[in-house]
Amino acid sequence: MKAMALRAPIGLDRLAMEDRRDPGEPGPGEIRVALHGSSLNFHDLGVATGRMPAADGRIPLADGAGTVEAVGPGVGEFAVGDKVVSCFFPDWQDGTPTVGDFSRTPGDGIDGFAQEFVVLPATAFTRAPKGFDAVEAATITTAGLTAWRALVVDGGIKAGDTVLLLGTGGVSIWALQLARLMGATVAITSSSGEKLERARDMGAAFTLNYREQQDWGRVVRDWTGGRGVDHVVEVGGPGTLAQSIEAVRVGGHISLIGVLTGAGGEVPTAALMARQARLQGLIVGSRREQQDFVRALDAAEIRPIIDRRFALDALADAFRYEMGGAHFGKIGVEW
Repeated sequence: MKAMALRAPIGLDRLAMEDRRDPGEPGPGEIRVALHGSSLNFHDLGVATGRMPAADGRIPLADGAGTVEAVGPGVGEFAVGDKVVSCFFPDWQDGTPTVGDFSRTPGDGIDGFAQEFVVLPATAFTRAPKGFDAVEAATITTAGLTAWRALVVDGGIKAGDTVLLLGTGGVSIWALQLARLMGATVAITSSSGEKLERARDMGAAFTLNYREQQDWGRVVRDWTGGRGVDHVVEVGGPGTLAQSIEAVRVGGHISLIGVLTGAGGEVPTAALMARQARLQGLIVGSRREQQDFVRALDAAEIRPIIDRRFALDALADAFRYEMGGAHFGKIGVEW
């Protein structure tokens, strides 16, 4: 079978299609899946460029969606022909977080989904949302579930809440759609006027260009009449956290999910204390939370925003496009 693999020294110029042995038939508790789509995440880019260490020959991509081709003994949840989508943490089935690293994350500690077929435990997948194609389904594994957990699971979002989103990447655009679905009012930032216009078309009530308005935390607070927002989906990290704290209300919730501006930095502790806000780090979610997310999508009329699709053999080009930062929503890969 065909698979894209990273060879040492890891880098995009070392990403190439290889012939790999077919994984064969599923054993007890396993399913065989013909994969047809994936989507790119900042985490995947880190692996593919060597910024995050990966083994020689690693198959990248944490997101994978496709069709069940065979089921092993003891599998009752899935049948041949079912559309399925992978889990970011295949060993975290339910309950409070049990993992704090990526040693068992596909495309990082173990092989990912940039390949034609996989045989894995059935518990490494959930059903795909009804009517989603493979690329659309793959967007829920990392970006979609992160937004769901930040706002719904941990944030307890409700109608009438206000939400601040940073940027227009995959997590933020999923969060925009989910927040609007839940009846919340959304503010969003970007450095692109065109992207802000698209966000307004999707229902964002307040937009601002963070390059033109560097004290955007104060501006967002003023927009709320001085109260501050109920939720912040914080994807930037140390370079944006101070402004996010400025924007959040007393007793509000900040979901720290990204490190786009770095992995470490100063936290304005006095300001955070004054806000009495809950600053919570999170990494994606459990299989049970993904199943809940899929049920919500089956009942809703929203579809993920796919900026552009690439063929599997053009995966390096897809990553270069991601590096350019021109995308709005998700970048898909299909085969």
